Amino acid sequence: MKNILVIEDDKLISGLVIFRLRKEGFNITLAEDGMDGIRKFDSTEPDLVITDVLIPHRGGIEIVEYAKKKRPNCPVLVLSSMGEDEDTVIKAFQVGASDFMPKPFHPNELAFRVKRLIEN
Repeated sequence: MKNILVIEDDKLISGLVIFRLRKEGFNITLAEDGMDGIRKFDSTEPDLVITDVLIPHRGGIEIVEYAKKKRPNCPVLVLSSMGEDEDTVIKAFQVGASDFMPKPFHPNELAFRVKRLIEN
């Protein structure tokens, strides 16, 4: 079973992500802020990270940078309520994001992208 770390402070979004990905058979660890996300990244060694851009105590861009320094082959999918803000998308990819999804998103599309990232 593949392990996914979800770093999201919005309980509605995190609940939706967890429900949909568990339905696909993934083991999910939740962190509700950036510092907790970094601790859990180090302790769980996930197969994939999903992080929001705007989270407390370290932003999603910092999470991507940290994850890529520690484990360069670990894919990171970035979520953002900032929509298709070009600067945010570009910055996420510049620091190593594997994929980017604006909020709101369709749970089936998220599951598809996660499976694609984990299988590559």
